[in-house]
Amino acid sequence: MPDQADKAARFRALHERPGAFVIPNPWDAGSARLLAGLGFEALATTSLGLANMLGRPDSTVTRAEVIANCREIAEATDLPVNVDLENCFAHEPQAAAEAIRLASEAGAVGGSIEDFTGDAKDSIYDFELAVARVEAAVAVARSLPVPFMVTARAENLIRGRVDMGDTIRRLQAYAGAGADVVYAPGLRTLDEVRHVVGAVSRPVNVVTGWLDPDITVAQLAAAGARRISVGGSLSRLALATFVGAGRAMKEQGSFAWMRDMIGIKDLQQLLAAGT
Repeated sequence: MPDQADKAARFRALHERPGAFVIPNPWDAGSARLLAGLGFEALATTSLGLANMLGRPDSTVTRAEVIANCREIAEATDLPVNVDLENCFAHEPQAAAEAIRLASEAGAVGGSIEDFTGDAKDSIYDFELAVARVEAAVAVARSLPVPFMVTARAENLIRGRVDMGDTIRRLQAYAGAGADVVYAPGLRTLDEVRHVVGAVSRPVNVVTGWLDPDITVAQLAAAGARRISVGGSLSRLALATFVGAGRAMKEQGSFAWMRDMIGIKDLQQLLAAGT
């Protein structure tokens, strides 16, 4: 089993090589091992997937729950793990940056800090505070005994502020504050991806949730994306299948969905391969 420093080195190398890599989002040890068994090279946690697993209709999770989930996923495989830390569960920069230290102690080699306040009425931190929060997160990351990559997220596009100019201004400032990766969820087209990539000096993460599903990894790589995540989409797909089967049983008395199950041996082989 590689140690955390080896995972950190491998994670950084993924961002430095040509092209793009997919970093899928498991929500527990089993889904992490299945993705590792399929051959992915790194994993990212999903707070939405965790909230779904915990049965939270408001999709909220606590810092303690996120860190515990991070530890479970980091220990499940030998892959590098990037943790979704939302707004780092605090407003003040130093308090927010504490989540970076906790994520590293839980085994992660990367994590995100976003500028969404958590309040839909006042959704985005003021520019200066948002930059100060990234600076504090980077300072803690640089002080850790194991390298830790900080991803800074500009949330405008999915929080009711469809302002590409301000989004790019924020991404540029976050890069200037030391963020290793920048990220603007809500990009919808390849042209928007190219626009963001061309405007910043750091690797860009693109999440697929708002893109046309027919857009491919090769197209995103050609547009300049370096890292591609799927957020809570795999959790939502799994739950859609689960709900569909439940409805078929309840409303139609049907078990036809069983034809689509993965075989037990295939499942066991993937879990073993991902261990």
